[in-house]
Amino acid sequence: MAAERVKDVGILAMDIYFPPNCVLQEELETHDGVSKGKYTIGLGQDSMAFCTEVEDVISMSLTVVKTLLKNYNIDPKCIGRLEVGSETVIDKSKSIKTWLMQIFEECGNTDIEGVDSSNACYGGTAALFNCVNWAESNSWDGRYGLVVCTDSAVYAEGPARPTGGAAAIAMLIGPNAPISLESKFRGSHMAHVYDFYKPDLASEYPVVDGKLSQTCYLMALDSCYKTFCKRYEKIEGKPFSIVDADSFVFHSPYNKLVQKSFARLYYNDFLRNCSIVDKDSREKLEPYLGLSSEESYQSRDLEVCQQVAKPLYDTKVQPTTLIPKQLGNMYTASLYAAFASVVHNKHDALVGQRIVMFSYGSGMTSTMFSFKINEGQHPFSLTNIASILDISNKLESRHVVPPKKFVEALKLMEHRYGAKDFVTSQDTRLLVPGTYYLTHVDSMYRRFYAVKGDTAATPVTNGH
Repeated sequence: MAAERVKDVGILAMDIYFPPNCVLQEELETHDGVSKGKYTIGLGQDSMAFCTEVEDVISMSLTVVKTLLKNYNIDPKCIGRLEVGSETVIDKSKSIKTWLMQIFEECGNTDIEGVDSSNACYGGTAALFNCVNWAESNSWDGRYGLVVCTDSAVYAEGPARPTGGAAAIAMLIGPNAPISLESKFRGSHMAHVYDFYKPDLASEYPVVDGKLSQTCYLMALDSCYKTFCKRYEKIEGKPFSIVDADSFVFHSPYNKLVQKSFARLYYNDFLRNCSIVDKDSREKLEPYLGLSSEESYQSRDLEVCQQVAKPLYDTKVQPTTLIPKQLGNMYTASLYAAFASVVHNKHDALVGQRIVMFSYGSGMTSTMFSFKINEGQHPFSLTNIASILDISNKLESRHVVPPKKFVEALKLMEHRYGAKDFVTSQDTRLLVPGTYYLTHVDSMYRRFYAVKGDTAATPVTNGH
């Protein structure tokens, strides 16, 4: 019976929420006075979501948890663990999870384990692993786990600003899941690096070493892939190459890095002499056989690898890029928004497939792991998940904001960061009914939220 209880533990259900406001990268190029294509081609991004003063990581999390429970008809009493991944600091002590408890307190359920996990963009993966490990352990009480990935990524004025974004994703965790975690195949790489960090507690803007951060990302990818391949070969008795997975999903700070990342895996397969690399591609890559790792991270000539890997990229990666290209870098939510893109684009054909995930958080933490896609049963079927995610409608109903308004919104948020005793505009015109929003912060820094109704707002407590 125990073995039956823990079969195919993974993601049963998903939902996503992102702000209704976005700025087009093409218009941002003009506004910033940079060369045409710098953000759209150079970064590979289309548009960027952002929070205005009435939304933040707490309101987005409240909204996505409430909608997931409602859309899948889940009784809040059936949640036994709630883990939040985020790097957006609202409070240095009080976890985002505690605000979310308001939803469960209303139903009399205060017996819920878990708190927040934070390390740059990796916190969502840590939260996922925690919930899966709990469901597979002797501590599991038969209830569902719930993972929330929520972030608002903002940058100071300058070259990094176009790599922001915002979203929240909720994932229901349990056995017999259509998206089960293959715990046996996993490779991690953890190290101490100052590539991206937030040491100034008076500001939500990070300190970024862009060149180092990209190198660290690719170095971590190499290390994780090497370990993942070793584990696979040990268990399966045959080598692993990129043909042994149907999709590859990468954490996406910006799309150009995703393109480089898949090419990097192709390059790794070339160095390992995998049969996947055909004769023509091998001839093109042979001049780079003698590069040291460090040289290969910096070599522009090695971009030829993106060209030879492109046919495989188009089938195995491109379908994962829809939401990240439209919303930008959502930090902890980025990887799972990319995965949601696969579900949206390919849900009819995913059963039986293996999807490899690469999670990276600066500082640095990283893991490569895999999902196996199963049949699932309603409401936990891929078709229903895709229907509830409703990606196309959500993207199409966004409001495009001129860059000037975007900059003004960030200036106001900058001024309000860590502040007390203020009331927001409470402008909810763009919010759909059921969306939570920030109304005010009182003199004791307590935050108050309301829910947009069909006609009027319904106040909710601040959860202190």
